[in-house]
Amino acid sequence: MMTSEEKELKYCSINYDRLPVTITKGQGIYLFDETDTRYFDFLSGYSVVNQGHGHPRLIKAATDQLQRLTLSSRSFFNDKLAELSEFICKRLGYERVIPMNTGAEACETAIKLARKFGYEMKGIPQDKAKIVVMHNNFMGRTMGSISGSSDYLTYNNFGPLVGGFITIPFNDVFAVKNILQDSNICAVFIEPIQGEAGVFVPDNGYLKRVAELCKEANVLLVADEIQTGMGRCGMFLASDYDNVKPDLLLLGKAITGGVTALSVVLGSDEIISLLKPGMHGSTYGGNPLTCAVAIEAIKVIDEERLAENAMQQGEFFRNEIRKIQNPKIKFVRGKGLLNAIAFEESIDTMEVCHKLFEHKLLAKPTRNNAMRFSPPLIITNDQMQEAITIIKSVLIQL
Repeated sequence: MMTSEEKELKYCSINYDRLPVTITKGQGIYLFDETDTRYFDFLSGYSVVNQGHGHPRLIKAATDQLQRLTLSSRSFFNDKLAELSEFICKRLGYERVIPMNTGAEACETAIKLARKFGYEMKGIPQDKAKIVVMHNNFMGRTMGSISGSSDYLTYNNFGPLVGGFITIPFNDVFAVKNILQDSNICAVFIEPIQGEAGVFVPDNGYLKRVAELCKEANVLLVADEIQTGMGRCGMFLASDYDNVKPDLLLLGKAITGGVTALSVVLGSDEIISLLKPGMHGSTYGGNPLTCAVAIEAIKVIDEERLAENAMQQGEFFRNEIRKIQNPKIKFVRGKGLLNAIAFEESIDTMEVCHKLFEHKLLAKPTRNNAMRFSPPLIITNDQMQEAITIIKSVLIQL
């Protein structure tokens, strides 16, 4: 009889590099395999499970809604989408929201909105609009998203790619200022902290200056907070560190805490209303089930003060890891509970992951020879200390 791992390897796609463990259950900050062995989850589904696995409030919200209605259609109104729309707009200070499903869909939606803005509001000549993206960005793996990527694996042999993207260095105000001399620029897409690139944190004030330059040039600032938002970085949004309100705000991942799929694009009435009936949509976007869960997921972040806990535990994590005396470790960086350890090129980060796995802690590498460490935001100090002991024991031996 085939094991679950053997079945998946035989019948499912092979587009992920996986650790040799089959997960069957999650609870709080832990995952469990088929033998009920417990593991620290320091990936959180790529910063999805901020509220922890199986949070009772999210499960109740989902269960209650499952018994009423899961999907109607955007051809009708539904009570939960109405409730979420008002709730999230008022919570984050925006006028309208577009509900989609995945982070990549949110990015694609923002690309379309930015171009619409360029042609219909800024007056850019037809088919000349350009979008500025940052080197090492990650917007997903759809065609529009990979067309703005600088990651060779992401775009190689998937062409012809979508045109109209210009890549500039991240954390370089002068590069932004120079490129915005081009009057055909309609938007600047930016992650306040580059997560997939290896958790690159820009200089203080960088995002604020970019926002000012965009405003001066009549260009939309699009903040991709799909990974950095929802309390992950120690504030509800990473943009909050610079007190910046983007023209378009993209959220996803932890907006439903891993229970269902939802992403949103938030903006002004003027910008969001550029999309008229028939121009954009989603069969599942804004369904009652996911809306009910999202409302509760956001309330959990606020009411359980998870951003504050992320701030405290993240600082503790970085301070402790920096005490490790190992020349193979180049940097420890991050904000809140989005952190990375960057290694010398001689270190195989996947091998480090396997060593951590052997010690019952799950994490994965990211780009630039770094490993990301992002546990659920509910982690306690005692749990963090136990996890750090495991990480130290592995890293000291490198």
